[in-house]
Amino acid sequence: MNHIMETYGRLPVSFVSGAGSYLTDTSGKQYLDALSGIAVCGLGHAHPKVSEAIKQQAATLVHTSNLYGIPLQERLAQRLCALSGMDKVFFCNSGAEANEAAIKIGRLYGHNRQINNPTIIVADDSFHGRTMATLSATGNAKVRAGFGPLVSGFIRVPFNDLGAIEHIAENDEEVVAIMVEPVLGEGGIIIPNNNYLAELRQICDKNKWLLILDEVQTGNGRTGTFFAYQQESILPDIVTTAKGLGNGFPIGACIAKGVASEILIPGKHGSTFGGNPLACAAANAVLDTLAEDDLMNRARDLGNHIVSGLKTALSGNNRVVDIRGKGLMIAVEMDTPCPNLVTTALENGILINVARDNVVRLLPPLTLRDDEADHLIAKVAHVVRSLV
Repeated sequence: MNHIMETYGRLPVSFVSGAGSYLTDTSGKQYLDALSGIAVCGLGHAHPKVSEAIKQQAATLVHTSNLYGIPLQERLAQRLCALSGMDKVFFCNSGAEANEAAIKIGRLYGHNRQINNPTIIVADDSFHGRTMATLSATGNAKVRAGFGPLVSGFIRVPFNDLGAIEHIAENDEEVVAIMVEPVLGEGGIIIPNNNYLAELRQICDKNKWLLILDEVQTGNGRTGTFFAYQQESILPDIVTTAKGLGNGFPIGACIAKGVASEILIPGKHGSTFGGNPLACAAANAVLDTLAEDDLMNRARDLGNHIVSGLKTALSGNNRVVDIRGKGLMIAVEMDTPCPNLVTTALENGILINVARDNVVRLLPPLTLRDDEADHLIAKVAHVVRSLV
C-alpha cells in the first residue's frame, strides 16, 4: 500500500541522483532536466558551491529560532535589498508563504488607512499558491474548485488589461493593492506588453495602492535580470520570491520598500523555520554563484538561442501556435491539448511540463551549456513533431 496522499499525478520514474542539467533514475537512465524542478534548481543539480555551503552549515548550526538574531539571515537580507532596491525582508519557506505575507501586508496597509474591506486586484490565469489566501488570489478556476468558501477581498481582471484596472480605480474605493506576476508561469508563459509593469506602477501611485509583484518563478535571474521588474526600471512596493533562491533548499522571501516595509511588527506575522541558518547558507551560496558566473546575462542569451532554435526547428509545423520566451521561461504553444507530450518527452530522456493543457513549458537551469541547449532544442522539436 502506498501511504502517500494522491495529490500528484506522478510520472512512472524516480530519480536517485543529479548533476548539472541531468537527473539519473533508479535504472541508471539519464534525463535532461528542462524543468529545473519547476524553476527551482536554477544552478542545476548538486551544484558544488551550494552543496558545500549546506554541508558546512549543517555541521555547524541548522536551526535556532527567529526569537534570536541570525547573522546569515541578516547578511542575506542585506544582499537581497541591495539587489532589488528594496528596504526590508521577511523570510519564510516557500512562494505561497511569501505571497501570504504580501497579502497580509496589503490588508494591514488598508486597515491602517481606515479601509474596512481592503481589496487586492489580481489577474485571471495567475497562480500565487495553495494556502487559502493565495489560492483565493489565484486566477485559475480549476485550482480553486472545491475549496469554497474562499477568502474574500480579491477582484480579478484579465492579465495585461490596464483598462480593466483603471475602470476599477474609478468605481471601487476599497482597493489597496495590485498583485500580479510579471510573466504568467503556470498560466502558460504569458508575457505582457512592454511597459505593463511601469503602467501598473503609475496607476498604483495615482491611487495610493501598493504594487505587489509575485516573482516566485520569474526571480533569481531566470528572465535575464535578478527580478523581471528591473527590465522596466521600476520598483514595486513588495516583491516575493522563492523557488530558485535556495536551488532546491526551501526558502522564500517577501521583500518590501517604504511604508510597506514597516507594516509587519512583532505579533503580526512569523515563521518557525523561515530564514534559518541552513536555508540562508544555501541562498547566500546561490547569490554568490549568480554573480560570479554572470548567470543572469547567460539566462537572457540562452533563452534567445533556444527560442530561435525552436522556431527554426519547428518552422512550418501547423500544430504550433506560438513559440515565445523571456530569458529561460520558454513556451511552445500548441493548437490542441497535449498533456501526453510530457510522457513522450520522458521516454525520450527529457523532462518538460505542459501548462494550460496546450503549452509546453521549458524552465531549464541557468547553468545549461551550449551543447545541452542544442540538445534540448532537438529533443523538444522531436517531441512536438510527434503530436498527431
